[in-house]
Amino acid sequence: MTVKLIVKKLSKLFNDPKGEGLKRLQRGESKEHIFRETGVVVGVNDVSFEVQEGEIFVIMGLSGSGKSTLVRMLNGLIPPTSGEIWIDKDDIASCGKARLREVRRRKITMVFQHFALFPHKTVGENVAYGLKVKGAGKEERRATAINALAKVGLQDHADSLPSQLSGGMQQRVGLARGLATDPEILLMDEPFGALDPLIRREMQDELVALQKELKKTIIFITHDLNEALLLGDRIAIMKDGSFVQVGTAQDIVSEPADDYVRAFVADIDRSRVYTASDILQEASQVPYTGTAADVLKVMDENEIDTLHVVQKGKAIGFVTRYDALSVDPETPVRKLMQAEPPSVTEDVYLNELFSAAQSGVPVAVTDEKGRLLGVIAPESIFEHLIPDEEPAEDDTDGTGSPNGDEPEKAPETAVLADAGETEKEEGRA
Repeated sequence: MTVKLIVKKLSKLFNDPKGEGLKRLQRGESKEHIFRETGVVVGVNDVSFEVQEGEIFVIMGLSGSGKSTLVRMLNGLIPPTSGEIWIDKDDIASCGKARLREVRRRKITMVFQHFALFPHKTVGENVAYGLKVKGAGKEERRATAINALAKVGLQDHADSLPSQLSGGMQQRVGLARGLATDPEILLMDEPFGALDPLIRREMQDELVALQKELKKTIIFITHDLNEALLLGDRIAIMKDGSFVQVGTAQDIVSEPADDYVRAFVADIDRSRVYTASDILQEASQVPYTGTAADVLKVMDENEIDTLHVVQKGKAIGFVTRYDALSVDPETPVRKLMQAEPPSVTEDVYLNELFSAAQSGVPVAVTDEKGRLLGVIAPESIFEHLIPDEEPAEDDTDGTGSPNGDEPEKAPETAVLADAGETEKEEGRA
């Protein structure tokens, strides 16, 4: 993938005209000690990261952690004390004002928490404002604004005033205004923080849906870890101006870097973090043209009681041990199987798996074309909802297993595959 934004050793100190605070910071003194000794406030401390094109990179932290200062440096609203900010071939930390204005006009825009709409302009005029700054004609501005409003479901409100809209609708206008200029990078500073919980969740879902279509590079600032976990392809957790941990939602929840991060994720709903693709098991296969005897052999080898039947790569049914034992060993698989096994796509979150798992049959996990990728045993869903616990020192002998036993290995769930029929299809092709 293409790297769109590179930040190198970025720092921001306030009230440090002589550079004393920066020298102390570079010597390793703490933010609190520097403030007590000099009155210098450390906003951001030696932050480095990269953002891929089309990625949602979430910066998450409590108030005072430095996240808003950081995002304002990314578009030049606050000049950094030291470090580099590269957007393609431009270092906006050191480029001239004219070049910075051009980068802002062409490549980057910002969506604020409190909408920042012009109250005397219509919704359409608000959305078109950035286009006017870029020199677009009136008809082009109007058409582009309507198109951007359509993306957030507000095209019919183009001639309304902001005061005639609800808070959630106003935030949609703010998002449409950001999209109207077709920026390469979208900065979002707690854009949903002022909304009530229900509308906030709707906006989060809408952003996820829009991102699937638009694939923008998004830097999203929030103090809400649940929001970060829902939206972020990767998440950076900030404390005292520095990054404590950067990783995917799964990385941060399953392997917190320290006690600070561990406390953050302790009460997280893991069913909204892990997806089917995170916990699926590889599926063993036997020919679709096999018999009940073949089914029992595979079941015995894998210590399982259910097999999925696969035809042309897709799960079309399943067979239980009871089914196989109830018939003659030479009975064809196609006469044994039960149709329509429970299945989900690989991107489904665990909380959406519960209904499919209620049947007790391992759930088939498929890609967007319906091809079987693996299976999920119902019990494994709940195993992933329980936080990992550190084993007591006296319970292990260095192998990572209590009492020195070998770690238990989850048995694979097997499937029946139509290998012979697939070969015939290929031959006909």
